Amino acid sequence: MNDRQRPTADIGVFGGSGFYSLADGAETWEETTPWGPPSAPVTIAEFGTGTPVRVAFLPRHGTDHRFPPHRVNYRANVDAMRRLGVRALIAPFAAGSLRPEIKPGEFVVCDQLVDRTWGRPSTFYDEFADGPVHAPFADPYDPELRHVLLEAAAETGVTAHDGGTVVVVNGPRFSSRAESRWHREAGWHVVNMTQAPEAALAMEAGIPFAGIALVTDYDAGLESDPGVEPVSQEAVFAVFEANLHKVRALLQAAFPKLAALSDTDVSET
Repeated sequence: MNDRQRPTADIGVFGGSGFYSLADGAETWEETTPWGPPSAPVTIAEFGTGTPVRVAFLPRHGTDHRFPPHRVNYRANVDAMRRLGVRALIAPFAAGSLRPEIKPGEFVVCDQLVDRTWGRPSTFYDEFADGPVHAPFADPYDPELRHVLLEAAAETGVTAHDGGTVVVVNGPRFSSRAESRWHREAGWHVVNMTQAPEAALAMEAGIPFAGIALVTDYDAGLESDPGVEPVSQEAVFAVFEANLHKVRALLQAAFPKLAALSDTDVSET
């Protein structure tokens, strides 16, 4: 049992592959939830001068990347952020591009999601003890949060595509060429393994949510360019690591704007 008083935070961030810290000197908090422990202790850091923004960071795969995407305790992770009082939840994630115009090293501030996962607990409502609860999910990503992230990208010189659909696969394997072709022909833009059920759980928890894809590869390759090799784990980690500075710069530019937005009750957007 943790005897310390639970800290609070304004903004929550779920880290993607290799993104395990935001700032030096952050305090740590071991949260408990009815769904079990989250992937790792939460770290909370302050950003800015004057009235600093308190940001809670949680690496979704654990501090040593021990949890594959189908074994992440998404319910505990989202609930931990809810218990810390975050009013906006940002989820950077690695993604494969399904389109030649979306290049490795660029970002996509997604506006839609297709869930192709299975076997993952994807709701907080295992029973309707107090009556039915069917959360709306037409727009998985909060438009005001998306706007802030795009603004921050422009300010920091990061190439960020405005809108796009992420198709979420179960992993941990990558797609076959046929699956990748299917995803592309369906009109989707990037592929990832963690945005579901993260986005849906945030919706149920009442936390405005935004996902930002850092493109690391071209999935199973590009039919228009046979010289593009299919994705490999080594390539994904290398591109993500090489572009972490862009993620950091974008988020740090966004934090004050997100805090100001949450002060006006972003959940009403």
